[in-house]
Amino acid sequence: MEQHLYMVLQSLNIPLDLNAPEVVDTYDELPLWSALFGVLLLQHVPLRRGIVALDIGCGTGFPLLELAQRLGPTARVVGIDPWKAALNRARRKAQIWGVRNVSVVPADAAALPLPDASVDLIVSNLGVNNVVDIGVVLRECRRVARPEATIALTTNLVGHMREFYEIFTDLLRRDHHDAALNRLEAHIAHRATVSGLTAQLQGAGFTVGRVVEDELPLRFADGTALLQHSFIKLAFLPAWLDVVEPHRQRATFERLEAALNALAVSRGELLLTIPCAYIEATT
Repeated sequence: MEQHLYMVLQSLNIPLDLNAPEVVDTYDELPLWSALFGVLLLQHVPLRRGIVALDIGCGTGFPLLELAQRLGPTARVVGIDPWKAALNRARRKAQIWGVRNVSVVPADAAALPLPDASVDLIVSNLGVNNVVDIGVVLRECRRVARPEATIALTTNLVGHMREFYEIFTDLLRRDHHDAALNRLEAHIAHRATVSGLTAQLQGAGFTVGRVVEDELPLRFADGTALLQHSFIKLAFLPAWLDVVEPHRQRATFERLEAALNALAVSRGELLLTIPCAYIEATT
């Protein structure tokens, strides 16, 4: 077998510093991940003149800058994220593109640096997936929301990448690797559900008025391409590796790569299904 996976595993031993200028300047998840959900957000989010909007988890500026431009110069848009280096890049983009109705603030969504009842629209494109306590964050959103404000969230859902996880699960089951199988099942189950997010929004004082569910395709030529993709290595592969004990990782993932490649040959490509949702609520 070619040593593609071994090279990937070795590369994970080199820590990626997300605050290093050269890393931040080349970081852009739009083609693979954020754009899948950002398009869904921009298709449905209400756009009104003269509002104050907040983007939670704006990172390097998407969908923050796109939303600011679509709302136009009468609106004011604030982006918050604890990733300071990413915010520096977002500021540079805004300056170069001439987007003057946007500002970014380094902050934790659990303690928003905004006054009570000061925001008309709150968006988060996958941002709530990464917070420590979503209940605390949503209560903060409710605090800063004006009467009749809207909160619009996008998220991936349980069932995400099911084709990948079916193969991974089957491999561990055939190996009678029960501990790893339990860890994988817990990892799969941590994804959001519409009912769960609805309950959390309601618990924070919002009324859910609209839910749009969809399934998006994530396509690769084969398993090798998937496992070597830079964003997969950054955002997904470390958690997948944690499922398996270190001494079994190389053998397990070489077999996983081979099984994914075989599936790609039989189907003409490796297509992973990404169930997603746009959830809109009001105060």
